[in-house]
Parts: sequence; structure tokens; C-alpha cells
Amino acid sequence: MQILSYKRSLFLISFLLTSALFAQDKPLGSETVIVVKPYTPSVSDAFKIKETPKLGDSVSLEKKPVKYSIFSVPVASTFTPSKGQATKVEREKRVKLFNNYATLGFGTYSNILAEFYSNLEVNRSDNFGIFLTHNSSQGGIEEVLLDDTFYNTELNLNYNSRNRKSSWKTELGLQHQLFNWYGLPEGRNYSNEFLNSIDPTQNYYSALVGGELELYDSFLETAKANYRYFGDSYNSIEHNFKADANFEINIADELINTVIFADVLNGNFNRSFNTSEEINYTQMIFGITPSLLILRDDLTLNLGASFVYGLDAENSDNNFYIYPQVTASYRLAGDYFIPYAGLEGGLKQNTYYKFAQENPYVSPTLNMLPTDKPFDAYLGAKGKLTNSIAYNFRGSYMSEINKALFQNNLTNDLNPQDYSYGNSFGVVYDDVKTASFFGELNVDVKRNFRLGLNATVFSYTSEFEEEAWNLPNFKASILADYQITEKWFAGANLFFTGERKDRRQFLSGVDGLSTQTITLDSFVDLNANLGYRFNEQLSIFARGNNLLGESYQRWSNFPVQGIQVMAGATYKFDF
Repeated sequence: MQILSYKRSLFLISFLLTSALFAQDKPLGSETVIVVKPYTPSVSDAFKIKETPKLGDSVSLEKKPVKYSIFSVPVASTFTPSKGQATKVEREKRVKLFNNYATLGFGTYSNILAEFYSNLEVNRSDNFGIFLTHNSSQGGIEEVLLDDTFYNTELNLNYNSRNRKSSWKTELGLQHQLFNWYGLPEGRNYSNEFLNSIDPTQNYYSALVGGELELYDSFLETAKANYRYFGDSYNSIEHNFKADANFEINIADELINTVIFADVLNGNFNRSFNTSEEINYTQMIFGITPSLLILRDDLTLNLGASFVYGLDAENSDNNFYIYPQVTASYRLAGDYFIPYAGLEGGLKQNTYYKFAQENPYVSPTLNMLPTDKPFDAYLGAKGKLTNSIAYNFRGSYMSEINKALFQNNLTNDLNPQDYSYGNSFGVVYDDVKTASFFGELNVDVKRNFRLGLNATVFSYTSEFEEEAWNLPNFKASILADYQITEKWFAGANLFFTGERKDRRQFLSGVDGLSTQTITLDSFVDLNANLGYRFNEQLSIFARGNNLLGESYQRWSNFPVQGIQVMAGATYKFDF
């Protein structure tokens, strides 16, 4: 309304000005304007576009219906189209896993091998396992004058349980071993009466009970504890309790790991080798190992130290030790070249059980001392040359105080025992420094053929003894595994052990019995196996041990069996 008022006002002003222009030649006078009616503006309707406009075509076209028909003419044809199919990817047949198996084999020297394993599912989270193994031989080594039979029977029972937050395991192990001290020194004439007076049999009895706990969402990662009883035919007794716990805490994105451990050993031998005096020993080891794990891209660095307290209760002797626990590795070229280094140490508990497993011909007259390893420094590199060739090379230098060395026992005529005719071994302790170089190659020649090679060279420096007794200067092995076809499979392994030093007692025309240092020859042991699978459950096998037929001596005066051949079968099943 204001806009219309403005327009009329402008029109009135324009009219007056125009009148003034055309009347310039006349004198201007005063006039009076009288408004009869006031201006009353009004708003007219605006023009709007309709939402649905009406078509105003003058010509309207009407659609005409289209009529069509198909003129079908039969055509003779022999073409038959086939449906398209996607190309299938060939998949290897999934190997069915069985919860139980049994193996039985027989071989030369009346060797018998028997194994039985069973995994029983109690429920979805609990399992009960049974493992029974037996390996025996009736002997028959050439030129051996005493009984050389042996057997080893072991039973293991375990129970496992797992849930979302934790898992735990308990086990019970029982073991019975029989060996004979058949290694009489060569070069002597033994009468039948003397041989019949010796009973070279030694029995070992072992029982183990233990448990393990693992927590998934706790600073306590794992906890283990076990107790082992070990004894023999000569009433020797040993008790060994071990426990450890592993704690891990994440602080500022760094992992702090702490291991707390204890190793308590107590045992008794009825007599020493030269006297009838008993040997009692009690060794206790307690320690804690904190460490900081640093992960930086390709760098892995572990900085730690072990604080260990050792107590010899029988001799009232105790010591405190600090050992370095430092390791580092760096992926310099991805998986192809990874240099690594370390400086580690520790206090190792020596037990009668460990000695008997490594050398079953030890006499029940041993002194027990722990081995102090101040440091083991090593530097190496590992990685892969190609996707099918992996390598590992390492050089190390290690110092050990009170390192246990096996040494042939001399003849004891004052207090003769069945093991005191030069046919058993004792343990001596020495401070030994060892330099070694290790190399390993693993090759996947084909998808079904794998080959592994490794070798280690040793150099020893002993402090008190003439030699580092019975330690080899070189060790090497070659392992091969070949899946010939789906049914046939084969494998082989070759072990080489270098020369070792020991002592031997011999008859001298002047001094009677004399002692000299001897060198045990190096030896090669070749083993192979061949098998055939009839189906997923039944397979047969043939094995050969010491196929080169070398009558070598792993320990002085103790030759091994010659060529050994065994055949048997394995059957897998479910209850």
C-alpha cells in the first residue's frame, strides 16, 4: 500500500514540475489545492502458476492399438547348448584327526616298541589324556660279556580344562627304566666265575606330579609347580620340587615382565664310590628375574637381570648371584635378515634324574652341585634366503663354574661293587669356558620334501681337569622328510658326533693298573623309515637304525647295537 502511495506522489510532483516548465514565461502565483477524498490503496490478486496446468493442445492424437503375430518356421539344428559352470579350485583333502592311536613294532635284537595315546573329551572344555610308551631290547651286542638288555616304560596321565578367562592342566607321570653296566674295559681276561659274580642291572624309578595355570586377563600370566621322586635299585632317593610364576604388567605401552622361581633338591646315596660313607645333598635355589620388553617397529629389546640365592644346606654354604638377561633382535631387511645378540646367565640345578637320562650308566655315588653360568654371550643372524630356504647362524662364548663332566670310573678293588670294575661313570666338576659356532639351514625342496641341516663346532678350556671329559668337538645332523605319494611316506636322519676325551685303566707289566687319557672316535649314525597308509586309520612302517653298521661307542667301553631293523603298524581310532 505504501508503494502505491509513493507512486501517486511521484506522479503529482512530476505533473507540477512539467506545468512549471511550460509556464516559465508566466509569473508564479500562490494556489490552494483541496483534497476531496483521501487516497485508499488496495491489493489485487497476484498471478500464480497452477500446480497441475491444463493442457491446451488444439490437436489431440489418439494412440492406435498395434496388432502383431509370430510366424514360426521350424529349423533343423543339432546344436545343444550346455550350462556354464564356474571353475572349481582344487582343495587338498582335509585330514581327519582321531583322538586315539596305538602303535606296535618288532625288530632285531628282540626290540619291541609299543605306544598308546588317548584323548577323552569329558565335556566341551575338559579333556583327559593317557599316554603309554614302551621300548625294550633283549640285547645281543657282539663281544659284550655282561647282560646288555634294557627297557623303558612310561605312563603319563593329564587333565586339561579351558574357559574364556583361564586354563589349567594337571599331570601324573610314572616311569620305569632298566639298564645294565655291561661296559667292562677291553684287554683283560675275565673268568666265567668273575663274570657270574657281577649283577650289572640298574633300575630307575620316577614319579612326577604337577600342575600349570594360565590366566588370560590378569597380570599373572602363568604359574607352574611340580614334584618329582627318583630312585634306583641301590636305594638312592631324590626329591625335587620346582615352581615358577610369570607376571606381566603394561606401563606406558611398555611390558614389564617378572619371573619368580624356586628349585629345591634333596637326595641321598647309600655310599660313595671309594668308601661306604653316605652322600647326602640339599640344594636350594630361589630367584627373581624382572625385565623390560621394548618393541619399536623392527626392534625387539629385552632388558633384564636375574637375582638368585643359592643355598647348600648340607655344607651350610650360601651365595647370592646376579646374572644378566639381555637379548636384542632387529629386522634389518624384513624376514630376510634379522641380526640378534644376547648376554644371559643363570644357576642350573643338577639332579640325579638328569644325569641318569643323559648317561644311564652312571654309578649311584654322585656328588650334586649346581652349575654357575656367569655369562653366555652370543651374536648371530637368522632369516631366509628365499621363501623356501631359512637360515640361522650364531657364535657364542660361555663361562661355566662347576660344570658337570662325565668321567669313566676306575676299578675299585677295596670295596668292589657291580659298577666298580671300570663299567660305570662318575661326575666331576670343573670351570669350563666354551667357544662355539652354530649354523642351520632348513630347505623346502618341494611342497612334500623338506630338508634340514645343522652343525656346531666346540672349543673347550678347562681349569682343573686335563680335558673337558666326554664333550664332543663337533656335532652335526641332517634331517629329511618326504611325502612320496598320498599313501607312501619316508624319512631319514643322519647324526655325526666328533671326538671326545675320556680316561681308561689298563694293565701294565710294571705298575699293574695304569690310567691314560684316550680319544673316543667320532661316529656316524644313519636312521631311516618308510611307511604306507592303507587309509586314514591304518598304516604300516619299517625303520632302520645305525644302518651303517658301525659299532661305535657313545660312552667309553659301551658299544651300541649294530644294524637294527623294525617293522610295525599304527592304528588311529575314536571311541
